[in-house]
Amino acid sequence: MPEPVSPLIGRSADGYIQIEDTGVRGQITLRGDLGSEGIAEVVRELVGVEIPGIWQIAQNGDRKAVWMAPDELLLLLPRKEVPGAVALAGEMLAGQHHLVLDVSNARVVLRLSGAGVAEVLAKGAPGDLSEGAFPPGSARRTRLGALAVGFWRLDEQVWEIIAFRSYAHHLMTWLEDAARKGAEVHY
Repeated sequence: MPEPVSPLIGRSADGYIQIEDTGVRGQITLRGDLGSEGIAEVVRELVGVEIPGIWQIAQNGDRKAVWMAPDELLLLLPRKEVPGAVALAGEMLAGQHHLVLDVSNARVVLRLSGAGVAEVLAKGAPGDLSEGAFPPGSARRTRLGALAVGFWRLDEQVWEIIAFRSYAHHLMTWLEDAARKGAEVHY
């Protein structure tokens, strides 16, 4: 079976921020009662963190748990571990209402870095993305332009954005245009 590839095949761009395809990432949608000990145990076992708070991300190296909705987390982990992780989570949650789904091939993840990332995203996303309102560790599910996306801030100048795979080229082109040198608005 061929190895999965990102639809952007490693594409990157340099404007007044840097944009890069992170490649194929292991992604699991985990739905259920986020207050339950069963879900908490799964997150600790697979990611090595506690369940993140509302609109937050919890990180352990390259493993992440992102709060996506009151009953939904997105878990990011090495792609090769996903089949075993899905099976283990299903076993751990047997008898409890839940959904565990491998969505690795459904979405693309881009890394944005530089001092102007919040400004670039603010050109198309509603809300205050300043560091005071959206500090490192924050996450949102929102729109960027007309696209449904999620993004989170890893540190002062590094963010990740996730979107459906079918949006990958459009999203990358939108970001390249918004981040073109000379397009700064000094947000």
